[in-house]
Order: sequence, then C-alpha cells, then structure tokens
Amino acid sequence: MQRPAAYGLTLATFGALVLTPDAMLMRLSGMGAVQMLGWRSTLMGVVMITLWAVLSHNRRADIAMTFGAGGLAIALCQAVNGALFTFGIVGSPVTPVLLGVATVPVVSAVLSWLVMGEATGRATWVTMAAVLTGIAVAIFGKAGGLALDAAALKGALYGLGVAICLALSFVLIRRFDAVPIPLAVGLGALLAGLVGIVLTGPAQMRGDAVLWPILLTGAVVLPVSFYCLSLASRHTAAANVSLLLLLETVLGPLWVWLAIGEAPTALMLLGGAIVVGSLAVFLLSQRRGAY
Repeated sequence: MQRPAAYGLTLATFGALVLTPDAMLMRLSGMGAVQMLGWRSTLMGVVMITLWAVLSHNRRADIAMTFGAGGLAIALCQAVNGALFTFGIVGSPVTPVLLGVATVPVVSAVLSWLVMGEATGRATWVTMAAVLTGIAVAIFGKAGGLALDAAALKGALYGLGVAICLALSFVLIRRFDAVPIPLAVGLGALLAGLVGIVLTGPAQMRGDAVLWPILLTGAVVLPVSFYCLSLASRHTAAANVSLLLLLETVLGPLWVWLAIGEAPTALMLLGGAIVVGSLAVFLLSQRRGAY
C-alpha cells in the first residue's frame, strides 16, 4: 500500500527522537568505546534479527534477498558505520567527528541523485543549509572549541565516513525495497558487535561498567530508532530522513545535561534552537504540500 510522504517524515521524526537519549545512556554506562560497540551492536543485532524471525511471512525468500547484493550492501553499511563512529570517538576529538557526521543530509541528497535519479527539493536544501548552520554553531560553542590539527582532520574523516555509510544505507534501503530491514540491519549490527567483542576480549566485556544503560540503549533505543529511520527511507527521500536524524545531535546533549549535569553553553543552545526550529518549519511545509 502506497503511503503519503508525511508517513515517512513522521516515522523519521519518531526514530530520531527515540535516539536522543543514546549519548546519555552511553555516558551512564561508564564503558570504553570498543567495549560499548560490542554490547550495543550485538544487542541491537539480536533484537532486530529476532523481530524479523517473529514477523517474517517467508523466511526463505527474506534470507535470499538479504544475501543478495542489495541486502549485503545494507548490512555492510550498518557494520562499518558502527565501527567508524566508535573508533572516531575513541581516537579523535569529538567535535570534528560530529561535524563530519552532520554532512549526512548533503551526502544523502547526492547519493539519492546518483543511485536513484531523485532530485532533492528546494525546501530540503534550504532546511539543510539552516540545519548545518545550527549544528556548526552548537558544536563550535562547546567548551574547548576546535583545534585544527592532524587529530582533528582524522576525526573529520571518521565522521565523513559515518555520514557516507548512513546516507548510503538509507538510499539502498529505498532502492532495494524488497530487502527485509530488520534482518539486513540486524546482520550488520551483529557483525559490528562481534568486532567489538573480539577487540575487547570476551572475558573483559563485563568489567566495572553499569550494565542497565547499555542494555536499554542496545535492546530498545537503537533497534526502535534505526528500524523507524530505515523504514522511513522507503516513504520519503533519504535526504529528509538524514535531516531529521540530526535532531539527535542537538537534543542528545540536553539528556546528558539532565542526567549528569554537564550544562550546554549558550551557543550550543542557540545552535540547537536553530536546528529544531528549521526542522519544525520544514515538517510543517511538507505536511502542507510545499516542496
């Protein structure tokens, strides 16, 4: 059944909002990043594959589609995305990584045109410019600013790699609409999780960490958010989904503030307001049919 574009925008908004407490839960766990990759991605993969097993009407056909070119490409994007983000956060300053990730709507628009011949509407480009401005204000408003050196360049490259993988994943899910999302995304997450477990060492996976936050994010937050975001890409352009995903970048720190007491700066709040306001106007314009 063909659904209106507003359905995809609603799904993407819901998925992005569900994802916003992820950073807070990561911080509360006290885990190292690679150990966290093992827990988060493995849990997400298990939940997604279980969801597929329960809901699938034709498991044999689903498996055949997933292990075709499109399904494997989606799974690989998910795995590489999870690994790049973790390694970027571990080995680089956070700010340039986030700046790189913030390019995901632009990358989505370009890849949508290259892969599917889909042009991005004027409203999306205008909103994209406003959102990227807000993201830059928020990130540069963090204490410590941004040092332009080799470490920052490495972080930006990691972030750009994450943006490319996310964008390509959304475009491929839209292009190969017969591939079962829970199985393909779940396999990719499980692969990334196994990398995290191997690098950490199974015996060190528990450590002194607080488990409940990472169990919550791995078993609930990530599966729900990425399933909704991925499904949304089948009902609206990948650039739109990527735009709404950036809600997590500006709202995530507010959860950290509430839970840990790390207050955002005035510039971070201003940047967040620009992002949220721009996306609100965009959603209203799309709902009214203005493109």
